[in-house]
This record gives sequence, C-alpha cells and structure tokens, in this order.
Amino acid sequence: MKEGTKEVMKEVTSYALNDDQRQIQDLVRRVARERVAARADEIDRSAEYPHDMFALLKELGLFSLPFPEQYGGAGSMLSACLALEEFGRVCYNTAYLLLVQWVPFGAILAGGTEEQKARLLPGLASGDLRGAFSTTEAQSGSDVSGIRTRAVKVDGGYRINGAKIWCTNSDIADFVLVAAKYGDEAGKPGSSGISLFIVEKGTPGFVVGRKEDKIGARGVPSCPLFLDDVFVPDHNLLGGGFKVVMEAFNASRPLIGARGVGLAQGAIDHAVEYVKERKAFGQQVSDFQGVRWMLADMTIQTEAARNLVYRAAALVDAGASPAELAPMAAMAKCFATDTAMKVATDAVQLFGAAGISAEYSINRYFRDAKVLQIIEGTNQIQRNIIANSVLGRQARK
Repeated sequence: MKEGTKEVMKEVTSYALNDDQRQIQDLVRRVARERVAARADEIDRSAEYPHDMFALLKELGLFSLPFPEQYGGAGSMLSACLALEEFGRVCYNTAYLLLVQWVPFGAILAGGTEEQKARLLPGLASGDLRGAFSTTEAQSGSDVSGIRTRAVKVDGGYRINGAKIWCTNSDIADFVLVAAKYGDEAGKPGSSGISLFIVEKGTPGFVVGRKEDKIGARGVPSCPLFLDDVFVPDHNLLGGGFKVVMEAFNASRPLIGARGVGLAQGAIDHAVEYVKERKAFGQQVSDFQGVRWMLADMTIQTEAARNLVYRAAALVDAGASPAELAPMAAMAKCFATDTAMKVATDAVQLFGAAGISAEYSINRYFRDAKVLQIIEGTNQIQRNIIANSVLGRQARK
C-alpha cells in the first residue's frame, strides 16, 4: 500500500457528519416523510414513471449533489449517500430517480471531452436533461467484455449495430450512453476494446423496446435497446475511454449500498409500527422476546451496514486510490444489499400473513431488496472483487 493511501485510510478510520451533511439529511428526511411516502405504494402498483417525484427532486436541486460545486453539487459522496438513504427509507423508486441521473452524469464527468461536459452536464444537473447508461446484453450480463454490439468507423462518425437489455430510464432519457466494441483491440482475446457512445433520442435506427414488468424497482422503467445501423457523429464518442468510466463507477458503488441501508431502515420502521399495534395471547406482539430479538438483530445489521457504507463514501471524498477503494466499495454494496434482503425478509415474517398481502407496504420492501442484490454488479461479482483484494488476482489461476 502506498504511503499516501495509508494516510487517506487513516483519515477516515472514523468520521462524523459535518453541519452541511446533517442539513442535507434533515431536509431530505423531512421531504421524504411529508411529500414522498404517501406516493410510494401507488408508484409501485401502477409501475408508471413518477414525473411528480422527478419534479420534486428537480425543485430541491439534488441532481448534481455528489458532483463538483461548478455544477451546483456538494462534491460529496457521503452527502449523496445520505440523500439516497432517506428517500429509500420510504420509496425505492424516488431514490432510484436520483441514481439513474447520477450514473450518466458521473460517466461524462469522468470520461467526457470538455465539449461533451459543457453540452450535457448543466442539463443533467438542472434536470432539464435525462440520461441512461447501457452495457448489459442478453448473453453477457456481468461479463461486460463479452458484449457483441459493434461500432464501425465511417465518414464523420460511427455506425453501431447490436442490442441491449435492462437499460433503466431509457424510455424517458434524452440520450443513452451505449457501450460498444470498437477499434483494433475489439476483436482480440482478453481485450475489451469497448468505447462509449452518446446515442441521442430519435436517432434513426435506435429503438427503445417495451418496458420490463419487474417484481421490484417498478416505477423506473428498464427496457431493451435495438441499434440497427445507428449513426453516431464523431463528437458523440465519449472522450476518456471505458476504463476511466468504470473506475468512476467503482467510486460510486457506495450509493447502491446507501439504498440498501435506507430500504432496511424503512422495513424496520414498518415492522416496529406493526408489532406495537398488534396483540396476541393477551399481550402486545412487541412484548414477545423472540420478536424483540428479531428487531434487535435487524437493527444491529442495518447499523453495521450504514457504518460500512458511510466509511466507503468518506474514502471516496478523501481521494482514496482506485485500488484501495474498490474492495471497500464492493464490501459496502454487498453487505448493505444483503442486509436489506435479510431485514426485509424478517420484517415480512413479523407481519405474518399480512406481510404477503398487497394491502401492506412491507411486501414492496421485500421485492425491491432482491433487485439491489443484482443490479450494479451482482453480489457474487462484489465478492470476487473483495477476494481478489485479499488473495491477489494470480491466486485464483
């Protein structure tokens, strides 16, 4: 470990929220309870994009929160995690609206040319533009290097052919960042040869397919994409390269963990309210020792996940190197989303038969938690990253 990285790690062994971060947390918590919570069940039931929630986030000016001040942000990954946690505590989909705006923003900030940043980032920051990011294909999944979508250089730009799946926000987005194999390295074994292209809505040959009917994350659509000889001009090739963008995504992984923490805390909130109101065998359900121990374990696990996520986010803010950050970010995402699934499962159990009824919100938390274990790199992939950091990549050969 480099000396500079050791200093960064030492600085964030412990951390505390500053005044600005507490203000963000208090603001989002209040807005979430007063203006978001009442809409959460309806968004899930209808599976319709919540334009009113997007407008609310736009009004609050949160779309640039993790990014530099020049774009109106706080420049703090920890602040962004706090916002996601508080929204996710009451509504998975409203929290998701922030993340799907932040993904293309972060990609362009990390890998875009100055012209691309000037053209797209102000609109993403204000909410006047919406973006999406697409790598996943039917045959490759987590194996990004296995994608088959290809870009060929032509006069004035590129022609792209291929198909994608599970592109979240694509039927709403003004543009999609599409990963395609391109260049001399594209066909070589062991080389990804991948570039990112800005494909604008309405481009001939670019078709967004029918949205998936998902068990969770239902309010923000995920759709297949079809690219039939789509022409992308030279100025829409993302300038910094795929590797730079993927490193930026590793740095943003605590955001997924924060959604897990928020979901787990929300499930606890619902479970506590329910068991305190119910009676059985002549006493309140909350007085049974078994129930109390379940709630205690749920709270312990959630607080542990929260601290891991906050520490990973603080490492990002402190400028930790990609090599040092990658395993910590993977731990945060993996542990927090596994915790969300376990806590949501236990919460459903505490509800008994009511837990599997659509009448109660807790079943929404259970369904959304499963999504978190899969998206943004499955938890098996996160465990590979962690194991590589412990054993070294050569140890598995």
